[in-house]
Amino acid sequence: MCQLLGMNSHLPASLTLSFTGFSQRGGCTGHHADGWGIAFFESDNTTLGKGVRYFVDKEGAATSPIAKMLRTYPIKSHNVIAHVRKATVGAVTLENCHPFVRELWGRYWVFAHNGDLKNYAPSLHGSFRPVGNTDSELAFCWLLQELDKSHAGVPSVEELSRTLAELVPRIAKHGTFNFLLSNGQALWTHASTQLYYVLRQHPFKHVHLKDDDVSVDLASLNSAQDRLAIVVTEPLTTDEDWVAMAPGELLVFVDGAIAQCSGSTCSPACQLLAACSSASRNVAATSNPVWSKIS
Repeated sequence: MCQLLGMNSHLPASLTLSFTGFSQRGGCTGHHADGWGIAFFESDNTTLGKGVRYFVDKEGAATSPIAKMLRTYPIKSHNVIAHVRKATVGAVTLENCHPFVRELWGRYWVFAHNGDLKNYAPSLHGSFRPVGNTDSELAFCWLLQELDKSHAGVPSVEELSRTLAELVPRIAKHGTFNFLLSNGQALWTHASTQLYYVLRQHPFKHVHLKDDDVSVDLASLNSAQDRLAIVVTEPLTTDEDWVAMAPGELLVFVDGAIAQCSGSTCSPACQLLAACSSASRNVAATSNPVWSKIS
């Protein structure tokens, strides 16, 4: 199986610390050495970025020179998606490396998947076609096709979340469908089996990476106004309160906090953290929605 890493932030933030630990799973502390990739919706000051800075490599992330550069080069972003691959469907080639990027409604969309989809052969009749031969890229193309059919133009995050809540189970019934999706406005996350998240905000903690001998005082790197959510297949640090997503749960992160949730059950921890995060917002500074259950 592959591994996923995502970030959604209130202010533009760097993912170098999390990526430092995560990239070691691409052949060092983990056996996910069949390629990797990362996409940043690059941001300027407080403006949500529409442009994507995108890196993929068929070499393992632990040894890739490109990954080594990114471990020390801070790229500021509101939304980031990264992936390290253990090939199960599709050859070890560049076109099969996640995340995948497509355009819809004049915005880039980025998608990465962890899992296997069995007997999955959707009908593609629009402009979205796979370049590689993974079940993951096929699912991404179908999702964008169906989103395009459901909305005439770019809808709100809330409307998109409702549509995704209807579409995702149609794919998930074919197998394991843990994924991260972003269009630069939000980070959508779905758990079939295993995804964790942590919300980092003031007062920031001192943390130690699980996959590398690195300790950092997050308070020295962040201001009181910073707030970000980190989503990952397995917790990255040994001393933070990571929350496990429930199977079938779809969480939407906006502005560094949980904005929406859907699933057979929305965990009490999800609702409590969302309420606390919403209460701490500077409402006058953002038009993003507060937490709600997708129905």
